[in-house]
Amino acid sequence: SGSVKSNLGHTQAAAGMAGMIKMIEAIRHAHLPCTLHVDEPTPHLDWSRSGLALLTRARDWPDMGRPRRAAVSAFGISGTNAHLVLEQAPAGAVGAGDVGPGQSVPEAGQLPAAPVPWVLSAHTPTALHTHAQQLHEHLTLHPSDARAVGHALATSRAHMDHRAVVLHHPAEDRPSGMAGLRTLAETAAAPQAPGVVLGRAVADPRPVFVFGGQGAQWVGMAAGLVEQVPVFAERIAACERALAPWVDWSLTGVLAGSDPACDLGRVEVVQPALWAVMVSLAGLWRDLGVEPAAVVGHSQGEIAAATVAGALSVAEAARIVALRSQAIAAHAPAGAMVAVHAPVEQVQEYITGHVRSDLHIAAVNSPESTIVAGDPAAADVLLEHYGSQAQAIDVSYASHTPHIDTLHPHLTTTLTH
Repeated sequence: SGSVKSNLGHTQAAAGMAGMIKMIEAIRHAHLPCTLHVDEPTPHLDWSRSGLALLTRARDWPDMGRPRRAAVSAFGISGTNAHLVLEQAPAGAVGAGDVGPGQSVPEAGQLPAAPVPWVLSAHTPTALHTHAQQLHEHLTLHPSDARAVGHALATSRAHMDHRAVVLHHPAEDRPSGMAGLRTLAETAAAPQAPGVVLGRAVADPRPVFVFGGQGAQWVGMAAGLVEQVPVFAERIAACERALAPWVDWSLTGVLAGSDPACDLGRVEVVQPALWAVMVSLAGLWRDLGVEPAAVVGHSQGEIAAATVAGALSVAEAARIVALRSQAIAAHAPAGAMVAVHAPVEQVQEYITGHVRSDLHIAAVNSPESTIVAGDPAAADVLLEHYGSQAQAIDVSYASHTPHIDTLHPHLTTTLTH
């Protein structure tokens, strides 16, 4: 039993096809690839009596004296339930394409070499013409392997707006790719020739709205906007009305700092407040004519992103952010979080080798910024080791770690009723 998800991630509509391709290749090569990242099989199946086993390591397909057979299943969240049984093809089976009657399908190493794309780009059509001309001259003087040329062009060059692809066919030796380069070099605005494709990338000029997690708050945040910008104040008022059934404090009072009993140090206050400010800021930008191409969020910023995207209404989002933060306050075990100015690989190596306790990588904010969370005593050891490179985060729980798993039953019950 295995899954293609561990190899590719979720391929959405292509998930069933990806699983089928994986199993066809496994049948063809008589080799069963392992399922990656399996820490513990599901406890909801009695593995000892099921006759099934997870492929936690690759193995050869056992010879059972019959054609190899396998089942592929695809289950979609919308209700898709597809099941396919595959069987090893008979020896000498005829494939599609140029394989004639009585001929067997060639093995991978015997297949004709696939065309190699040479990709070029530049800021202007004239520069693209020059680029093709220079590459043609270079390859004339210094012949190179077509695949190496294709790899270098695709991975070691900037991708600019004016683009071209020249297809090099190895079966035709060098002339195909070189002829395409020569055609492109003559004029970058020429009609497309065989094996040459011209185009222009059109980037979406709109910005992406990014909504952060907890930690960016301060007393008095957004108070000036509420007082001076009517559109923003209207958005805050709408969020306050949506939050009212779920909280016992005033959003505008918290933002103005006029309600000392509801300070931003309380998770059940700060998270809904930050959500409201983020949603209202997005509304202000939209009122100014700035529409996002996409939205993305972290922690309660995900709820703000879903609100702005229209996946959640303001009322739905207010309920979720309020009940989620209240669950953290009431049920999350004691924990600590530390921001470390160091690459995640370095931090993980130190945790594994020295702390040997309940610490986890909670977030990777940048190549040089890592958030660690877990046991408070272990967090103190980490703070002492990194000194000025680390800073304790003002929370009493360990977000984005297994600590928060204890909230799952409560949240599932609360949010589904």
